[in-house]
Amino acid sequence: MEPLSEKKIEEIKKRCDAARPGPWKSYVEGRDHDSGSNFIMIGEGASRSDDDIELLGATVEDQDFVAHAREDIPALIAEIERLKTDK
Repeated sequence: MEPLSEKKIEEIKKRCDAARPGPWKSYVEGRDHDSGSNFIMIGEGASRSDDDIELLGATVEDQDFVAHAREDIPALIAEIERLKTDK
C-alpha cells in the first residue's frame, strides 16, 4: 500500500466533515437493548438526530466498525497530521 497523499487525506477529511456529527453508537438487539432491530444512533442529547442508521446484511462487527469510524477516522487523521508536523 502506498503512503497517503495530502490529496487523499483531504478527500477523507471531506467525507468525515460531510457525515452527520457524532457520537455514533451501535445498538445491537440482545447486547444493548431488548427489542427492536440493530441500528446506529446518531448524536446524543440536543444533537440527537431524528433518524438512525440501519444496515442491511451487516454483521454486528460491521455495524460496530461503521459506528466507531465516526470518531476513529478523525482521530487517525489528527494523528497522521501530528506525526507529519513532528518530522
